[in-house]
Amino acid sequence: MLNREVMMDYIVECLQGMVEGDQEIKPDSDLVNDLGLESIKVMTLLMMLEDKLDISIPINILLNVRTPEQLLDALLPHMENIDGPL
Repeated sequence: MLNREVMMDYIVECLQGMVEGDQEIKPDSDLVNDLGLESIKVMTLLMMLEDKLDISIPINILLNVRTPEQLLDALLPHMENIDGPL
């Protein structure tokens, strides 16, 4: 079973491979304004998470997601259906 800390670490790890330079990635970093992610990179991140979790992530979860923390919170209901509560 995955927990929040493990998933946040994985999200940050994925983002580190997408962000240019040695920019620090924090749970409250803005994906677009702070990290400079373009929409294609955000979609790549979702695909990486889908592969890791073996789930299908609906694209509409991105509507209110601006930070890694918000992304994790949006993913939790989908993860709980598979692994039980985190």
